[in-house]
Amino acid sequence: MSVYDEKPWLARYDQGQPAEITPEYPNMLELFRATVARNGSGDAIRYFDRKISFAELDELTDAFAAGLIAEGFQRGDRVALFMQNVPQFVIAQLGTWKAGGIAVSINPMNKERELTELLKDSEATVLVALQSLHRDVASKVVPGSTVRTVITTSELDFQTRNEPAVFSGVERIDCPGTIDMLELLEKHKGSKPPAVDLKPEDVAFLTYTSGTTGPPKGAMTTHRNVVFNAQSYRDWIGIGPDDVVLGVAPLFHITGLVGHIAISLLAGAPLVLMYRLDPALTIETIAAEKATFTVGSITVFIALMNAKNAEKDKLASLTKIYSGGAPIPPSTVEAFRSTFGHYIHNIYGLTETTSPSHAVPLSAEAPVDPASGALSVGVPIYNTVVRIVDEDGKELPPGEVGELVTEGPQVVAGYWNKPAETEKALPGGRLHTGDVGYMDENGWFYIVDRKKDQINAGGYKIWPREVEDVLYEHPAVREAAVVGVPDEYRGETVKAFVSLKEGASVTPEEIIAFTKERMAAYKYPRLVEIIDEVPKNASGKILRRELRARG
Repeated sequence: MSVYDEKPWLARYDQGQPAEITPEYPNMLELFRATVARNGSGDAIRYFDRKISFAELDELTDAFAAGLIAEGFQRGDRVALFMQNVPQFVIAQLGTWKAGGIAVSINPMNKERELTELLKDSEATVLVALQSLHRDVASKVVPGSTVRTVITTSELDFQTRNEPAVFSGVERIDCPGTIDMLELLEKHKGSKPPAVDLKPEDVAFLTYTSGTTGPPKGAMTTHRNVVFNAQSYRDWIGIGPDDVVLGVAPLFHITGLVGHIAISLLAGAPLVLMYRLDPALTIETIAAEKATFTVGSITVFIALMNAKNAEKDKLASLTKIYSGGAPIPPSTVEAFRSTFGHYIHNIYGLTETTSPSHAVPLSAEAPVDPASGALSVGVPIYNTVVRIVDEDGKELPPGEVGELVTEGPQVVAGYWNKPAETEKALPGGRLHTGDVGYMDENGWFYIVDRKKDQINAGGYKIWPREVEDVLYEHPAVREAAVVGVPDEYRGETVKAFVSLKEGASVTPEEIIAFTKERMAAYKYPRLVEIIDEVPKNASGKILRRELRARG
């Protein structure tokens, strides 16, 4: 009996029927197993000189799941993934699902403060980390946390090429008190974990976001969410087993989780990983692997244009290019087309929409708003309803500016252990995005502003208060206010305005260095201006608009 006899609705996914007519949503494991049955010998992951087939990936993830269970892992437990773009991330994520668990994606740029907060909130019992991240960060955080098992791994594993562009200075590190991932996989090789029945509404992973308010919250992304938008990527863009997915977005980010990993597992297309982005190496990899599809921040494509080997022929195969996470200047799209001959399609969504809620059709080009010069973020994808509403929640007609409110199968179930925050951002299952924009008469959507003060630097979301909290730790700082200011490369960058305590003396460079040591690289302020007083209104609220005007 084939997998299709047991679950006939799986055939609809494999046959590429549009998402809007698919009535059922399986979990990602079932779709992965269907891909293994259909294309087991095909490449699942390509990592420099190593290729891992779908059948081998199935065996590796079985071993990982068996290893977790042997260490006392229970259904519903959380596994924190603290890695860059390496095969072990995919192995750990799939293996976690096979053990009945929830994967927790953690930014590898996070420092002790941030990792402590996320482990505490998720109550993860297992941490899988790169050896260097364990040595530098996790080893100082795990004691006293809920983590019982630490699995470490090296970015040098699963390849032998040791490309100098990304591995210069990298070496294997001894991590006492942890389990080596390769040893775990070898120990449990050939083992199969007990069958687990994952429901569509079960949480697949927690992805932390500042959302529309406050500190990071764990968005509960269900298997239904992931499967739906994986299929949306496939059907909207036309991705199949003959495509090659180029992994330029961070795998911990919702774009990497869905637009790289999930679409590869669903479509049976190889996923090319490169540990971290090096523009020149990426161009050579595109040419060598004949990559056809990618999605990433516009900063990636700007970097490719400025690489020393930016030659049109080397990107000839990359015909399906999408960019989201940060505003795209029309001039950059045209410059990229002039350099490589390809158009960059806009795509828009949030962590809470499991990647896309809007996208530009592959056969179309986004219109430009004649008033602001903004490029449209596209039209709503399958089964997605987006309304523009005013402050009272009243739906506005085309052309009028208001907040985007989104509903559809990709909208997450809520925030982990935060019912009040869930109700505030997702009343009735409708996501109040916090983004302000409008829809034109033809149904194209444009983002024109942010409702909140959140900063978007190259696709990374930054909450000003978090930066301000670190600034206040400096002994010379009296008051601090952080805003986003325009930046040619990142779209926005972080600028801090600080006033000093009486008699204190410090330079902007010293403050930048202070925050850089305590925050992820994308968060610390690139600009610091020392002022006499931080402007506030009569009630003491900081006047951020006035600070933004000062630049």
